[in-house]
Amino acid sequence: MMNNKVLRIVFTICMGVITISLHAKSIGKVTSPDGNLTVTVSLSKTGRPYFTLHRGAEMILDKSQMGMKLKSGDFYQNFKVLSSKRDRKDETWQQPWGEETEVRNHYNELSVNLQEKCGAKRLLTLVFRVFNDGMGFRYVFPKQHNLKNFVIMDEMTEMTLPTDNDAWTIPVEGTEFLEALWTKEKMSTKPRVYTPITMEVKDDLYLVFHEANLTDYATLNYEAKANGKGGVTMKSELTPWSTGELVFASAPFKSPWRTVIVGSKPADLIASRLMLNLNDPCKIEDTSWLETGKYVGIWWGMHMEDYTWGQGEKHGANTANTKRYIDFAAENGFKGVLVEGWNEGWDGDWGSNGDLFSFTKAYPDYDLPGLQQYAMNKGVRLIAHNETSGGAKNYEAQLEDAFALYHSLGIKAVKTGYVNRLMDKKELQHSQYGIRHYRKVIETAAKYQLMIVNHEPAMPTGLRRTYPNLVSAEGTRGQEYNAWSQDGGNPPYHICILPFTRQLAGPIDFTPGIFDFKNKVYPKTHPQTTLTKQLAEYIVIYSPWQMAADMIENYKDQPALTFIKSVPTNWQQTLVLNADIGKYITIARKERGTDDWYIGGVTDKNARDMVLDLKFLDQDGVYKAMIYQDGPGADYRTNPYPMTITQQKVKASDQLNLHLAPSGGFAIQLCKIK
Repeated sequence: MMNNKVLRIVFTICMGVITISLHAKSIGKVTSPDGNLTVTVSLSKTGRPYFTLHRGAEMILDKSQMGMKLKSGDFYQNFKVLSSKRDRKDETWQQPWGEETEVRNHYNELSVNLQEKCGAKRLLTLVFRVFNDGMGFRYVFPKQHNLKNFVIMDEMTEMTLPTDNDAWTIPVEGTEFLEALWTKEKMSTKPRVYTPITMEVKDDLYLVFHEANLTDYATLNYEAKANGKGGVTMKSELTPWSTGELVFASAPFKSPWRTVIVGSKPADLIASRLMLNLNDPCKIEDTSWLETGKYVGIWWGMHMEDYTWGQGEKHGANTANTKRYIDFAAENGFKGVLVEGWNEGWDGDWGSNGDLFSFTKAYPDYDLPGLQQYAMNKGVRLIAHNETSGGAKNYEAQLEDAFALYHSLGIKAVKTGYVNRLMDKKELQHSQYGIRHYRKVIETAAKYQLMIVNHEPAMPTGLRRTYPNLVSAEGTRGQEYNAWSQDGGNPPYHICILPFTRQLAGPIDFTPGIFDFKNKVYPKTHPQTTLTKQLAEYIVIYSPWQMAADMIENYKDQPALTFIKSVPTNWQQTLVLNADIGKYITIARKERGTDDWYIGGVTDKNARDMVLDLKFLDQDGVYKAMIYQDGPGADYRTNPYPMTITQQKVKASDQLNLHLAPSGGFAIQLCKIK
C-alpha cells in the first residue's frame, strides 16, 4: 500500500522502450510494539530499496541502501512494488540454559515484495522486524522461474549513520580467529571490521550492529567511509571463498538477518535478546540431556611447558595424569575433565598437519574407555578434545564414527579447534564453506547427544537457540594470551569491554580461574588482573560451561577455590548493576531453581570504590553474603594475590561498600536464608 501521497514520474528504459510509472517514495513503515522505533522503507528514483530508522523524531540511521550483485548481473535497482504484508508476534519461549529462563519475542513485521520492472523481472522480498530494542532485516529470494541457482558477488547493504561515532571493534585483516583486542576510535577511521560493532553515539544512545541466523551464507563484515555530510556509511563486506565468490545459493533462499540493537544505556545492550529471537526455534525435540557445569583440564600445563601435547616423557594426556584430574574434579564438584593431546596426530608439527589427526584412536599411554568409566564411577565425565588444525575434510570424514564412539562411552561434550584455515588451508572460518562445516558438526553432534564448545569459530549469531547443543565458543583473546602472548597478556580493560562486544554474539569459552601468576616460560606474561578479578570473571563472562583453567596443584590450599566450586553456570535472571564500557562493569545473576544470587564486578587499570545497591533482592528476604574482594596492597602489576573473604547478613535495603584494586574485582555469593 502506498503510504506517501506525493507522487513522482519515473522514466524507465527497458529494451529500448520508455515506460512511465507513478509511485510514491515511501513504500511502507513499521514501528516497534512500544511505538518508539520506526523503520521507513522506500524506493529511490532508480528503483533501489533503502530504509531509515528513527527513535521518536530522532534519526538513528539515515538513507541506507540495500540490494545484491549477482554473478548474472545487478540485483539492487530497477524494482517496483508488487505487494506488502504485515505481521506481528508476542510470545515467550524458554531457554534450556542461558542468561535467563524466559525470553520474550515481541515484534512487528513488514514484508515488501519487489520485482524488476524489466529484463528477467526477478523477484525479491525484503523482511523487516522491529522490536522495542532494535530491528533486523533480511533478503528473501522466492522460488521463481527466472532465478534458480545463483551466486552472490556482493551484498550492497548499507548502514548510514548521521554522525561519526566512537566504535569498539576488531579488524578483519590479520585476525582470522577473531583473537584481537577491541579498540575504540571514530568509525570513519576504522579498517574493515568484524561484527558486533558497538557504538556510543551519545549519553543516551548506544548501538550494536551484528547479524542473526547465519545459515549457509558468508559472515558479515563492515567497511566504513565518511559520507561528506558529517556521518558515516558502513557497507557490508562478506567473507569470500578463496575463488572470490561470496555465496552459492538456490531459490528459495533467505539471507541472515542484519541487526541493529538500540539502547539508551550500556546495560540495554546486554539485556537484548533480539539476535536470539531472529533465529529459528529449537530443532532438538528432547533437550533433557543438555547440561551446564564447570570443568578442569590438562591444558594450562602445556602452555607452561610442564606437559606436551605430543608423545614423550612429558606427555600430559596419559592415563595416570588424567586420573589425578578426575580425582580432583570428583572431590571438588566439577562435572568434566578436558584432556588435550590424547589422540593420534599431535606428534611433530601438529599445527600444520591437520589431515593426520584421528578422533577415535588414542595414544598408547591413554586409556580412553577405561578413563571414561573411571570418571563416570566418580560422577565425572571426560570432555573429548578434537583439534583439527583446519583439516575440515578429514574431520568430516570421521565425524560419524567419532561422535558415535563418544556417545557409546557416555561422553557428553566435545571441544573442537581449528588453528588453521579450512579445506587444504584455503578457506576462511568465516566463509560460506566454514559456516557449512560448523553447521554439519553441530547437527551431527545433536544426533549423538553431544554438546559442542567451538574454538576458532565463526562469530556466533544466535544459533544456540536452534541448536542449544552449541553451548559455547571462543572467538576472542582468551586466557591463553595470558600464557604466551609477547605483549604481556590481555590488558586490564579487556574483561571490562568483552560483555559489550564479543559476548553480545554469544557465550565465551574464556577459561578463567588462573591462581598462579608466575610464568617461567614468558616471565613478563601473566594475567593482568588480581586474583579476585579471576573469580569475578565467572559472573561477568558468561558461559554455561566454565573452566577452572589452572593446573590443579595451583588450587591446593586456596580459599578462593570455594567460590569457583559454588558458582553456578545456568541462570534465571541477569542484571547489569553498573557499567561504563571498557572501564568497569558489575553483573548480578540469579541461579536457576534457587533464590540465590551471585555478583561479579571488575575494573580496568584504575582502582575504584563502589557502593553496591542490593534493591534487586527479594524485599522480605535475608541473605548470607560471602564477599571476596581485593585485599590490602593488591595490585595487578606488583602483587595480584591479596584477597579478603568476609561474611555478613544483608537484605534488599542494604548497600555494600567495595574497593577494587587496579585491574581488580569482587565476587559475591548471596544465599537466601530460609
